[in-house]
Amino acid sequence: MTLDKGNRQAALQLSPRSVVLRFTRERKGVVAIEFAILAFPFFLLLFAILECCIAFTAQELMTNAVDDVARQLRTGQLKAGTVSRQEMRDMLCDRMGILFPGDCEGLRIDLRNYVAFEDAVREFERGVVPEEYTFDPGGPLTKNVLRVFYPWPVVTAILRERIDAPDGTMLLFATTTWQNEPFPVTASSSQSNG
Repeated sequence: MTLDKGNRQAALQLSPRSVVLRFTRERKGVVAIEFAILAFPFFLLLFAILECCIAFTAQELMTNAVDDVARQLRTGQLKAGTVSRQEMRDMLCDRMGILFPGDCEGLRIDLRNYVAFEDAVREFERGVVPEEYTFDPGGPLTKNVLRVFYPWPVVTAILRERIDAPDGTMLLFATTTWQNEPFPVTASSSQSNG
């Protein structure tokens, strides 16, 4: 289509108002523009939701692993003097292997035994994260607290800012408290407790 001299002059003399009106009436490419405007916040929110879901799953996986190991301690399958911190760490890592790295680098274990549950409560009054990590499994009928901590990496920036994670991690932890059953004491565990 060719423009004659009159139409060319009319096209060149378009006012800013007429250009804006013409632009708002035009519908070609509106979806692409809307997508470009909304895509970044949408995908940011989507990835933050996915990251929260994965972190929640990792938290539950760790809680189940801690409960499984604590059950073995409670029933006497694992006893003081027969299990080391590294062996317990390996047992926990084996149970959490689907989401956690193979060596579970950064995993911290705090296992303490008490005479009464009231003593365990006093430990929690000092805070959730212990100042010093202890590994002291108890004997028969002792009260025990097992706490496991893991610094979970945060990938999305929006989540990192919202949870105040300057090092780029959020702390996942699992805690369980129990009283050991009256299992028989072996010679090696009685020597380590005495």
